[in-house]
Amino acid sequence: MKFFIDTANLKEIQEAYDLGVLDGVTTNPSLMAKEGITGKANVIAHYKAICDIVDGDVSAEVISTDLEGMLKEASELIEIDDKIVVKVPMIKDGVKAIKALSDRGIRTNCTLVFSAGQALLAAKAGASYVSPFIGRLDDISMDGMELIEQIVGIYQNYGFTTEVLAASVRHPVHLLKCAELGADVVTCPLSVITSLLKHPLTDIGLEKFLADYKKANNN
Repeated sequence: MKFFIDTANLKEIQEAYDLGVLDGVTTNPSLMAKEGITGKANVIAHYKAICDIVDGDVSAEVISTDLEGMLKEASELIEIDDKIVVKVPMIKDGVKAIKALSDRGIRTNCTLVFSAGQALLAAKAGASYVSPFIGRLDDISMDGMELIEQIVGIYQNYGFTTEVLAASVRHPVHLLKCAELGADVVTCPLSVITSLLKHPLTDIGLEKFLADYKKANNN
């Protein structure tokens, strides 16, 4: 399973990359705004800075909601770096844009997916990735993991090459369940990735090993 980090913070991206497990980055307008990145030139420069850190795919989201606007933005985004994947919302013109971009060999990430039907449409249109938002489903008392299982099953039934990119991943249980169900990718905050490092028995064991070493070598 690929690990993507869901942020526009360069320090966090670098930290995840240095850990040696980072496969890519996802961003959105909210994450850009959180980092104070405003203005077209600054946004483009920031995407380039992200691409310069990582080796894998970087999802860059369009702002337009009409077909013409999305295609225009996509043409500009892919000029930034070969790692850019154009992130497109799950709306009617978004599906049309995914088809048009796919026909041109441009990779896409269909975002804001909340149902298996939406995921099926995205795959039919040729999306490279589909991003079901599991945490937001949990927020409204629906089972986000059930959606991951449905999408993975449907894609396996018909041999779709679209990768299931689990988004809105809130905690390590989300991540591990996605791994069990066969999601191709998870995108999450750095804190979720680093939480996988932690276990109290690891800390206790290491403390004991070091104490025994110190005791044996101070004689």
